[in-house]
Formats: sequence, C-alpha cells, structure tokens
Amino acid sequence: MTQRARIDHDGPERAGGAAIDAGAELDPVHPMKPPAPRFKPAGLSTAEVAERVARGDVNDVPVRSSRSTADIVRANVFTRFNAIIGVLWVIMLIVAPIQDSLFGFVIIANTGIGIIQELRAKKTLDGLAVIGEAKPSVRRDGSTAEVSTSEIVLDDVIELGPGDKVVVDGLVGEADGLEIDESLLTGEADPVLKKPGDQVMSGSFVVAGGGAFTATKVGREAYAAQLAEEASRFTLVHSELRSGISTILKYVTWMMVPTSIGLVISQLVVKDSNLKDSIARTVGGIVPMIPEGLVLLTSVAFAIGVIRLGRKQCLVQELPAIEGLARVDVVCLDKTGTLTEGGMDVTELRPLGGAEAAYVKKVLGALGESDPRPNASLQAIIDAYPDSAEWRCTESLPFSSARKYSGASFSEGDGENNTWLLGAPDVLLPAGDPALDEINGLNEQGLRVLLLARSARELDDPAVATGVRPTALVVLEQRLRPDAADTLRYFDEQNVKAKVISGDNAVSVGAVAGKLGLPGAHNTVDARELPAERAEMAEVLDGNSVFGRVTPQQKRDMVGALQSNGHTVAMTGDGVNDVLALKDADIGVSMGSGSEATRAVAQIVLLNNSFATLPSVVAEGRRVIGNITRVATLFLTKTVYSVLLAILVVCSQVEYPFLPRHLTLLSTLTIGIPAFFLALAPNKERAKPHFVKRVMRYAIPGGAIAAFATFATYLIARAHYTGPDSLKAETSAATLALFLTSMWVLAIIARPYTWWRVALVGAMGAAFLVVLVVPWLQDFFQLKLEGVTMPWIAVAIAAAASAAIEFTFRWVDRRFQA
Repeated sequence: MTQRARIDHDGPERAGGAAIDAGAELDPVHPMKPPAPRFKPAGLSTAEVAERVARGDVNDVPVRSSRSTADIVRANVFTRFNAIIGVLWVIMLIVAPIQDSLFGFVIIANTGIGIIQELRAKKTLDGLAVIGEAKPSVRRDGSTAEVSTSEIVLDDVIELGPGDKVVVDGLVGEADGLEIDESLLTGEADPVLKKPGDQVMSGSFVVAGGGAFTATKVGREAYAAQLAEEASRFTLVHSELRSGISTILKYVTWMMVPTSIGLVISQLVVKDSNLKDSIARTVGGIVPMIPEGLVLLTSVAFAIGVIRLGRKQCLVQELPAIEGLARVDVVCLDKTGTLTEGGMDVTELRPLGGAEAAYVKKVLGALGESDPRPNASLQAIIDAYPDSAEWRCTESLPFSSARKYSGASFSEGDGENNTWLLGAPDVLLPAGDPALDEINGLNEQGLRVLLLARSARELDDPAVATGVRPTALVVLEQRLRPDAADTLRYFDEQNVKAKVISGDNAVSVGAVAGKLGLPGAHNTVDARELPAERAEMAEVLDGNSVFGRVTPQQKRDMVGALQSNGHTVAMTGDGVNDVLALKDADIGVSMGSGSEATRAVAQIVLLNNSFATLPSVVAEGRRVIGNITRVATLFLTKTVYSVLLAILVVCSQVEYPFLPRHLTLLSTLTIGIPAFFLALAPNKERAKPHFVKRVMRYAIPGGAIAAFATFATYLIARAHYTGPDSLKAETSAATLALFLTSMWVLAIIARPYTWWRVALVGAMGAAFLVVLVVPWLQDFFQLKLEGVTMPWIAVAIAAAASAAIEFTFRWVDRRFQA
C-alpha cells in the first residue's frame, strides 16, 4: 500500500521508483574508469560495509564545528603584535630591571586567557555540533537505519525525503517526484527534477518527493568536501566589528613605524644619554601604541558569548552571527514550527456535496499511506484516519510548498480509478466559490483548513488542479508555542519589527498572530497580491506585519526587499521552503528539529527548538557588540596619546618621560582591568553601524587632550625640578596627570553608573593611590611625588583636561552622531 511497497512490488521497470544498472558500460570519456555501481535496492550487506571500511572507502571528513586546538594556539600566539612586543620584551629583559618588563607578562597572560576561552568555546561547539548533526537513512541488509554521516561508505544506498540534505555524491536509483535544490552549489534557484541515473551532489537538498541514491564519492572526494577544503563551515562571515578593528590596527601600524623610528633616533642619538635608560624609555614609548588588548578582548567576548549561548542549547555556527543579531531590526518568522509547534490535531471533518463521511475517511487514510514522509498536516490526518482500505496507489504527487497541494491516484478495487488532491482551498478552488466563505470563517478562528478534492485529470497533468470537485474540508488546529507571545513582546519592546511570513492562508496566519499579541496582526496581506517591484514590495512590507500564501521564492524576495530599505534582517524557519530566505537573510536561524537543509545554511541553530531562546541570542549579541564598542574607546585613546606623546618628544628633543613600568601600571588600572569587567556587563542597546567612526570620534579628541595635558605637565615639571634625580620627579608628575586624565575617560565610558561600576572606578583610583604611598611600591615603579607645588599643578592640569574631555565628548555626541 505504501509508496515504498509499490516500488518493491512493481520492480525496477517502473519509472516512478526505477532501479538502474549503471554498470552495463564503461564510461565512454574515461574508458579505464571503473563502471558505476549497480543500484541495490536492499543496500550493502554487513560484510560489504566492513570490506569498504577496511580499504578506507568511508566518508571520513571530520565535522568542523570549530577551529582545531593547534589553530587556536597558533592564532593567539603568532600574531603581528605579539611578535613586536615579544622582541621589545626580550630587549627589556636584557637592558632593564624586571619591573620594566611587566608588559611582557601581561601579553603572556592575555594570550593564555584567549587560548583557554577559545578552547572552552570549541568544547561547547563540538559537543553541540554532534547533538545537532542529522543522520541520513541508509539501507543495509534489506533494512533502513539512521547512521552518522562519517559512517557512510562507498556504494551505500541512501534514502531521500523532503528537507533531507545530500551528504555525499551519488547516482539516483529510485525517484518519485524527486526535486533537488542545488542553489547552494550552482546558484540556480529552481529545483531540478531528478530521475534514475541522474547525478546528485553533496550540499544540495530535497525540496519535494523522495527516492534513494547510491554513494559514488565519499570523504574528501565528495563535492561538498572539496568546497569545505577551501572554506570550512566555520569561516567567518562579514563582521563589521572585526573588519573595523583590522582597519584601526592597519592605520595604527602605519603611524607606529615612523613615530618609533623618530623616537629611537631622538633617545639614542640626539640626547646621547645613558644607553640602557634610553633604550628603556624608547621601548616605553613604543609599547603603549599597540592596542593588542582590544583584539584579545574581542575574541574573549565572542568566545564567552558562544559558551553562554551553548549552555542554552544554541549552536552558533559562525561567530559573527552573534554580532549580526545584535544589529537586527527586522525578524521574519515562519509561522509553522516557530510560532506554532510542529504537531497538529484534526478537530473536524466536513463532507461537501453529499459525500459520505466513511468514504472520505477511507480516501484520507489512503492519501496518508501513500506518502512515506508525511508533513505535519498529513501526519495529523494519518493519526485521525488510519488506512484501512485495500486500495492500490498507482501514482503519487508529494506536497510542494510552491504548488500548495499533494495528491495520489488509486485503484479502489471495484474498478474505480480516482485522482485525489489535498491542499490549500484558496489554491484549488476558483475565486468566488461558495465553499470559500465557510473556509474564511474557520480561518478567522485561527484554524487551518485543507480541501480534499477529486480531479478528473491524470496526476501528471500540469492542469490537474483545474476544475476539481470539492469533497470535504479537513479542519486542523495548530498548537501554539507557549513562549511565543512573550518572545514577540520582547522584540516589540526592543524596537525589532516582527514579520510573520507563512505559506498558509493569510487570514489563518493573522488569527494565530493575533492570539499571540503581534502588533498589526489584524492587517493581513495575501502574498499573491504583493507587487513584484522591489521598492513597492518594501513599502508594503514596512507597513504590515502578517503575510500569507507566500511562496519560497517570495520569501527570498521579501528578505531582499527589506534589506534594500536599509533593514538588517533575521529569518527564522525550520522547513525546506525556508532555505532560500535563510540563505539570503543577514542572519539565518534554524530550529534543531528542522530539516537538514535549513540547519546547513543557518548561522544559528536552536537545538532545543525553542523560539524563546532568540531573545537570549539577541541580548548576548547586544552585550558583546555594545561593550566592545564602549571599551574600544579606552584602548584607542591610549594609542592616540602614546603616538602624540612620542611625536611631541621627538619635536621637543627631550627625554621620553615614561619607562615601560609606568605605562604598564597606567594601562592595567585605567584600561586592562576595567575593560574586562565592562566587556562582560549587561548591555541592551541595539548595536549601531559605523564602528570605526563611533570609536574614533571619541578616541582622537580624548587621546589628544590627554597627550597635550601630560606633555604640558612634563615640561612644567622640567622647569620646576633641578638636580641629578629630577627626571624621576618629572616622570612622577607626568604620570599623575596622565592617570587622572585617563581615569576621567574611564569614568565617562563606565556610564550609566551602577554600584559595581562606581566601585570599579573607585578601586582603580585606590590602587594607584596605594602605589603612591607604599614605599616599596614607590621604588618598584619609580613613582614618588616630590614637594607639594608640582603635584597640585599636575592635578589642576588633569582637572582642566578632564573638563575639556567631558565638554568635547558631549559636543561630539551632538555634532557627529554615528
């Protein structure tokens, strides 16, 4: 009775489920090439599988959910800035006391933290990837079982159904309306109808129908594996944050080179001072120019974000997806599986045109039995009306989201041969049909209605749905997700517009959205009436929230229209009909129970199938991006004032005021420790574009003011102090001015204040005070304020600089909004 039974019964001659003997001839292009394998409907035997495993014909491509341990260590250790600082560290270990080499130990600690955090993230990702890995159905010894993709061997017979991903290359042996989408490989959006003997490529997926194929290429020979060698699944997509930091570092490097050369010449040649002291002060001027902590902090923040989301059963397949969701202002939701749970229940059966209820139930039971891979609607019908009729299925038409119906032809045992269709009433019935009024009333209650209709045409007739005779209405009730209403409310509060885009009837979709409290749910739009022009479509999309009868291609067009209007779009879905839209959206989010195809193209997979996890993902993204943008100002302010101080020293032909130990102390207290805590703090502000502009508009004026204030204090101190040890007193005064000015920048960045932020800033100030008053710390850092006048002058200059920074930052907020 089942489709599979029909194939076995009819044998290999049937076109619908034909078995091929592809080994009859040698390949005419490659005559020495072995013949293609003969299709074996029963699959390989256990002995044949063992033989192939022994000779290595196994699909042994590792699942790359993250970078390898060696890659993580290499990426954190062998960096351009670690190389620069490493060389400077070795020099300082040779020519100066250990306290001037502290910056090197900080780099070791930071690199170690980065490695540890990424390894923790890798462990989380690898574990989740195994949980989320789909297992294809493979025939062996005459039975079908699910196996891991890594256990597939050459010549295995692999079954395919709607939503399944083709995991290895092969030749089709059985095909029953098998349509394969190869858009991820070829860019061609239209599905390709496959027949026995046709080739299928790994990385494609099934959109309709079913069948089976023989694996001809496994492991690294498969097409998808060859693509993966060039770009693995974990290759980073575009990240404005990462590219922005790279741009900043590129300009910093350009500034560093001439400035450092000038500083070296100034300290070693022009001043002709003590060689070791000159080297130490030269290095002290170069090291703080490098914002190495910013790169590390970004990696750590991303890694911690992945770990946090992993604990909530959320698999982040591409790290910048965290950043992308933070920037999202429109989220498109597929109703089925997202707002509603996968299952449905038949609540009512309404025969039409005098049809007998008992006969209708027989037809529905037979239709359910004819599809070996029923969707949620058909599964509900199967549960309600199990097959009891001894009818023979002569042909079947799998459900397609593009045509909105499925069908089958039966030989009913009494000489009757009938073709039946089951699908959307507004697609199968002409406009104005009396039955549509009754259906609309049910849709307005949020119920889903399918029409059972008899067709007078053959099932393979393109016009099979024309002129059908309505026989019954099947009323289904969808199960709403209990957490969907709260999630929609969260998006509304966060100014993220939710758009429900579904292939179901628009009125029914609107009723479901209305029950969940979606703003604008009463204004539903039938996608068949949407304008084709992108600009006009974008205008309709902006003004409405619920769209029904959307085709897969329209979902893709709608995502593109929203993007053309300047929106950052996230798309959620779990069905194969969502794949095109998921692929084109800025961020694709798939349910863990969704098809293998949707999980393959999505950047984020919700393994617990809970739509309620999305707010956590958005919040995590906003926390990471908002905080990195915030603390980046601290790091780059230091870079700006370090470069300007070096330039001022070179131009003035004076000793560089600081040793490395001074700037290590300042960086630790005003940047390093505070930045770590601020980067992990809660932050609900939606991420904004133009990262470089947003950061540099504060860092440049803040760093410039700090540099000029510090250098002015240093020059005044040079005039104030005399004697052989005057440089230490001058350095101490300049250090005090720079610390106080940097602390004010930190105080601005730490806003809005909470008890722990105030405590953090206060603790940093107290730590510096301890260094100034404890004798052995004074000696260790060579910091001792001499007299009363100069320290108070330094405080006054720092206060004026802080006021200037406060005024400038506020002016920048008004004048240069990013």
